Amino acid sequence: MAKRRRQQWDGPRVRALRYHLGLTQGGMAAQMGIRQQTVSEWERGVYQPRGASVTLLSMVAERAAFRYQAEEPAPDT
Repeated sequence: MAKRRRQQWDGPRVRALRYHLGLTQGGMAAQMGIRQQTVSEWERGVYQPRGASVTLLSMVAERAAFRYQAEEPAPDT
């Protein structure tokens, strides 16, 4: 069985997944069994998800057909 590469979950990616799922920070926290403050801290870049949270976020993203596309920087004018 091939091992999957673990996704990196930074603030914008967590926020984009939450929006994709149509959840508030509190709703996402309740679904994951964590505090709303934790979701907020992830999204603001205070902390990054780690351990079981990374695994859970990746599983949820896969089942929700979530595909993250980072926004392209605006061209210099």
